[in-house]
Amino acid sequence: MKKWIAIVTLILFGVCCAHAGGKRALLIGISDYPTYRATELTWNPIHGANDVELMKGTLRKKGFSVTTITNSSATASKIRLAFKKLANECRAGDLVYIHFSGHGQAYEDLSGDEADGWDEAIVPYDAMLQYKAGVYDGRNHILDDELEGYVSSIRSKVGRQGYVYLVLDACHMGGASRGDEVEEEELFIRGTDQGFTPNGKKYIPKIDRRGNMKVQLRPGMSGICILEACRAYQTNAEIKQNGRYYGPLTYYVNQTLSKISLTSDTSWIETVRTFMGKDRRLIKQNMVSEKSN
Repeated sequence: MKKWIAIVTLILFGVCCAHAGGKRALLIGISDYPTYRATELTWNPIHGANDVELMKGTLRKKGFSVTTITNSSATASKIRLAFKKLANECRAGDLVYIHFSGHGQAYEDLSGDEADGWDEAIVPYDAMLQYKAGVYDGRNHILDDELEGYVSSIRSKVGRQGYVYLVLDACHMGGASRGDEVEEEELFIRGTDQGFTPNGKKYIPKIDRRGNMKVQLRPGMSGICILEACRAYQTNAEIKQNGRYYGPLTYYVNQTLSKISLTSDTSWIETVRTFMGKDRRLIKQNMVSEKSN
């Protein structure tokens, strides 16, 4: 009898372990945004899909189950579905890594909850650059409020024993030059200095020079660490490494994670900050981190 009890206990323990402490990653990257006949609606090409390819191999080596969405597959509806699917699949104790590499944009605050009058948005494949009556009304932009909702659902599912990383290699302002500190063949900027506005509102970015911010830790939710490639008023410029362009945050996150085990210990992000700070190509941008602990 004792033998059978021990066997059943081991089986149940194995089942529990299968649902606790899992590693899940969702990687989204867009390089080739569609071209529209009205050029004011079209985003410049970048290299977000390169970032996904880079991170995918590193995370798989570390035991993550990785879902990738790139280019024309990274539509607003498919990204939203992927977040919901991830939240549904997560279990208590999971370690979750979420990554977006693409354009970012300020979006006119229509709900009145932003002090500066602007939300921040990630730009899916089918989100256009400007509002155009009868053509595009902004529904494919994914605003920070919506993104927070998805991430909060995931944090609730993994609970206090789990942890969530959110890496955003995009920006909400662009168009400025890096200057002539370093020669590059081309300059690729992720973002725009135009805010998305149905009412013709002029976008004036809020100057916030904080490099570290605190995220509220709510009861029952996991901790979280959010990394952003630059401050909201800065340019996020891609860098060229070994003949390929990458988002700078992605490149240095990958460089760092390839040498360590990813856990809820966030001390590694300061290594990323140091790498970016020493790269002369990034002299006009500063990484931002937001943490709950």
